[in-house]
Amino acid sequence: NNHDNTAEEVAGGIEAIVGLITSQQPQAKVIVLGLLPRGEKPNPLRQKNAQVNHLLKASLPKLPNVQLLDVDAGFVHSDGPIYMFDFLHRTGGGYAKICKPLHELIMQLLEETPEEKRAALA
Repeated sequence: NNHDNTAEEVAGGIEAIVGLITSQQPQAKVIVLGLLPRGEKPNPLRQKNAQVNHLLKASLPKLPNVQLLDVDAGFVHSDGPIYMFDFLHRTGGGYAKICKPLHELIMQLLEETPEEKRAALA
């Protein structure tokens, strides 16, 4: 929950968690899901989540074995309203939109060549 924190603080917290994981398990592959939009119409929280994602897109690719997965496409209509039954939580179909690209990325990571695996462990 990030209501009282700035976008920079939220992104910094996510980066700190990723840093802790990679320091304890340097061989681990970390996938960070971007924050999803929220609220029926454009609002400050939706803007803050977008700013957090922008900051993470700039910082996380610099870290080894860390991937940021942007899964928010398709949740906001072109005219601004959001496609979620309560404007915050996903439906079964909404979760499928998130899980499909996540599953594809996990499968891609599992299918790395032995050389890629050795390089990641070095």
